[in-house]
Amino acid sequence: MPLHIKSAEPKSATTVLLPFAKNKIDKEVVRKYTGLSYDPEFTTGPRDLTCFHHPQKKHKTFVLGLGESKDQPKSYLFYRSFVHQQKTKGDLKLCVLCDHLDDDQLTNAVIGLRKGLLNIGTFKTNGTKTTEPDITIVVNRKRFALANEALETVETQLGVMYLVDHPSNIKTPTFMASYARNSGKNHGFDVKVFELKDLKKMKMDALMSVGQGSANPPVLIVMEYKPKGKRAGKPRLGLVGKGISFDTGGISIKPSANMGYMKCDMAGAAAVIGAVELAARLKLNIHVVGVVPAAENSVDANSIRPGDIISSYSGKSIEVLDTDAEGRLVLADGLAYIIKNFTPEYLIDLATLTGSCVATLGYSAAGLFTNNDQMAADLSHAGEPVNERVWRLPLFDDYMAEMQSDMADIKNLSGKPVAGASTAAKFLEFFTSEHKNWAHLDIAGVAFTDSEFARMRTATAYGVRLLVNYMKKLK
Repeated sequence: MPLHIKSAEPKSATTVLLPFAKNKIDKEVVRKYTGLSYDPEFTTGPRDLTCFHHPQKKHKTFVLGLGESKDQPKSYLFYRSFVHQQKTKGDLKLCVLCDHLDDDQLTNAVIGLRKGLLNIGTFKTNGTKTTEPDITIVVNRKRFALANEALETVETQLGVMYLVDHPSNIKTPTFMASYARNSGKNHGFDVKVFELKDLKKMKMDALMSVGQGSANPPVLIVMEYKPKGKRAGKPRLGLVGKGISFDTGGISIKPSANMGYMKCDMAGAAAVIGAVELAARLKLNIHVVGVVPAAENSVDANSIRPGDIISSYSGKSIEVLDTDAEGRLVLADGLAYIIKNFTPEYLIDLATLTGSCVATLGYSAAGLFTNNDQMAADLSHAGEPVNERVWRLPLFDDYMAEMQSDMADIKNLSGKPVAGASTAAKFLEFFTSEHKNWAHLDIAGVAFTDSEFARMRTATAYGVRLLVNYMKKLK
């Protein structure tokens, strides 16, 4: 790996990076690496960058501004941006001095620097046109454990980003299952995959209905991480992720503009896979189960139609008014399955569920729906310091009236152009068996966005750090 954590500076470094928060500048260090006999002028606001050329040595020194405490949750982006820009300018051999940073700043430094090395062009035939940078993070040996935990975190995030960015002709439900299996094998958690023949026996009807129009059959992925020595019993936390590998909208087909971005409709599933993987990588003392109902929503003679009535794993009937409201159908089966078979103490589902949530919150926060005030507060506190923010939206009983069907137990769309995110959440709540500790995260606006690091929209790995921070509180 071209990123190293060491206690001494490498002699081969040609570039030195000194990151400083506002009003926390070590002037002696600056003089040492710039070669100046006086204190140079520069600013350390967020992303501020000042370059110095040492008069005797051959290296360049950059001072990177980290801003104030309010800027710290996003500081990983400052490092990523620096590497992203500098790696196109030549052979980058970078030494980053991090020993003066606090724990959160050091974590973000490792995450941002590693993400800066990401090459999204997996399928480019001419490969990368730049020499891969070599980055050394210099920190006291006593802090190696923290730096390595950050490295485990970012490697998990990169896997999630790889999965979400992958094209759907390759990333089928079966491909996602193979990814989860390999992750479990490599990092020490159990994975079981239920294929179509199993789903039929289980009467996983809502999941199968969504996938019945595709040549790629649906699967149910079940992951379980249990710390060594943990007694058998119900898991502390259950996670369910929407795993739509591609979403045409079905018979209620989407407009063609930007439909290619619907390869990201399994970002909730990827976040769940990543969260279970990271819990295992970090050997957290918490029993976690992750469930991913995975399907492809395609248009075919076998596709479900608007007006169809289907059953579900819970036994409840659903009137399908819109086949483009399919994510909530697979989640209905995923939620019912995890509750019946594992009865987790706390339950969270994640889904790129509604455009309504994007219209409400934009690209800055996920929508949070829960009737549990403590969960709402804990999830907010878990996400804020890592820039994976949530904002609570209402789950009023009034919205349930909009989901009433004349012919089935519930319909999958309210039919009104208002409160779409809340009515979708009420639909999911219907399948939670009144679980007292359930929360739904609508991540449609934050999981796959425009960024400075790609010409098109790209994955963010939203949810992984949020969920693991929440696990640390629960353990």
